[in-house]
Amino acid sequence: MMRTLRDIGITILIAIAIFVSLRFTIQGYTVRYSCMLPNIEDGEWIMVNKASYFFSDPERGEVIVFWPPEDVDSEYPFIKRVIAQPGDTVEVKNGRVFINDIPLEEEYIREPPRYTMPPETIPDGEYFVLGDNRNNANDSHSWGTVPDDNVIGKAWFIYWPPDKWGILKHYGYPELTAGVK
Repeated sequence: MMRTLRDIGITILIAIAIFVSLRFTIQGYTVRYSCMLPNIEDGEWIMVNKASYFFSDPERGEVIVFWPPEDVDSEYPFIKRVIAQPGDTVEVKNGRVFINDIPLEEEYIREPPRYTMPPETIPDGEYFVLGDNRNNANDSHSWGTVPDDNVIGKAWFIYWPPDKWGILKHYGYPELTAGVK
């Protein structure tokens, strides 16, 4: 009898440990609005890896989920693509996004931006994010940068609807590192 109780207790402790570690490292999120079209649609469910940034920072091209800055009215987290990191200078002109005066090759966007934004240097501990649906996204070009503390995690994969199931694609920008050794 004691052995059975001990085995049940150990099983319960293991289940609790697994539950707690999963709760702190991954989270489901329902996408709201169409700011990430054509890659992520309104109503899709994605898994967010909250552990991604325990020991590293978000990289350019990664899709992140975050709480919007205080002055942006929203009861839901946002999902956007990291475009610029601390110390980068970002500018939008002539239908292109420029990082440190280098135009980005953005094959993933719905259409080129129809707006302009003067050069802005990103402060320490902040990120500049844009929706892939550039002309219909509530993002950094409208309200500024996202503090590091607001980042929930890296968007990992779509798990609903079943026909969209798959790992989310993140992009790098080799043009920013060309010639850098």
